[in-house]
Amino acid sequence: MTAALGTASLVVTAAALVCGGVALARTRRLSEALAVFLDLLTAAGLLRLAATPTWRALATSAAIVALRHLGGAGLAAGRRARAVGSAAGVCTGGGPINRWRHRAGQGPTGR
Repeated sequence: MTAALGTASLVVTAAALVCGGVALARTRRLSEALAVFLDLLTAAGLLRLAATPTWRALATSAAIVALRHLGGAGLAAGRRARAVGSAAGVCTGGGPINRWRHRAGQGPTGR
């Protein structure tokens, strides 16, 4: 049973890489792809923990879960900051507000 769980853990880890890449290619959103990738890595870590319940496996699983939460919070904060900047018209990207200002001769930042 331990060998089967170890193999399943490796398969899920490989699936995390593939599915994360497919999600990124399909949605073009890093936050969505990272969520898929880290969720599957969490599953792989828990399978590894079930196969060999050691302190190292527990620490690895805890680190993956912490990374998932920190990464998700960081991406959400960045998304909110871009949304606030875009709503105020100060976004330096190529959004519709800046394209309109550029056409009106106000430059890319509206000054």
